Amino acid sequence: MAHISTYRNRFPNIEIDRDSEGVTLVRVQEVDGGPLKWGADPGEIHEQLGEAFYQIGRDRDNRVMIFTGSGDNFCMARDPKKMRHIHGPEHTYRLLRLARDLLVNLLEIDATVISAANGPAMYHPELLVVADVVLATPETWFQDSHIRDRMVPADGCQIVWQELLGVTRGSYFLMMQEKLTAQAALGLGVVHEIVPGPELLPRAYAVAKQLLENSASTLRYSRVALTQTLKERLARELAGGLHAEFLSAGGEGGFRPVT
Repeated sequence: MAHISTYRNRFPNIEIDRDSEGVTLVRVQEVDGGPLKWGADPGEIHEQLGEAFYQIGRDRDNRVMIFTGSGDNFCMARDPKKMRHIHGPEHTYRLLRLARDLLVNLLEIDATVISAANGPAMYHPELLVVADVVLATPETWFQDSHIRDRMVPADGCQIVWQELLGVTRGSYFLMMQEKLTAQAALGLGVVHEIVPGPELLPRAYAVAKQLLENSASTLRYSRVALTQTLKERLARELAGGLHAEFLSAGGEGGFRPVT
């Protein structure tokens, strides 16, 4: 099994810290501490997150995980300097594997997961909303970037949003590049609480403390049971969806620069 000492400082864009009660804070950010910009080159966040989730999931001392971003947004941009090595068969396979690892390894974490959505999220917002408890600030909103970037939204995001919103409502969200505000997301059951920005992490820790009143076995097996539906859909649909996404990315207009 993994131990936090072997992975805590392993990921340049992920801050990992655990308190004495087993509450693990996972914060994505730029190396200077600012809001994360997505990158898909080797060693960038696309690779780091899947591996971090894998290590966290193998460490039994992690009882509750709080997942958040840095600054005033979760991830609103990708960095072109971190998107240079994404073409060719070997890079395509690497990206397909890493894309699979993102959601699969997150759902394989048997600790309860609390998301603290610290602001707008356009790149991989689905990672926030698959948590057991989703907290957001009034300034938070969710929007998927795939159609904007001329790619099929099928790297698992389609599964998450269709499960949360319903099949056609989830498809509308993806295809129309809908901006889902925190208040709207609360009404739809995607977000569970809205709290002011300065209170976001304190509230996340308060929720964690409440959850820790349960036994470790209760938390672990509840997570296993409550993620089963998403795991089954990922097993059935993720591979085909990823190939559809990469076919669109390699076609006319694929990976359009975003300003």
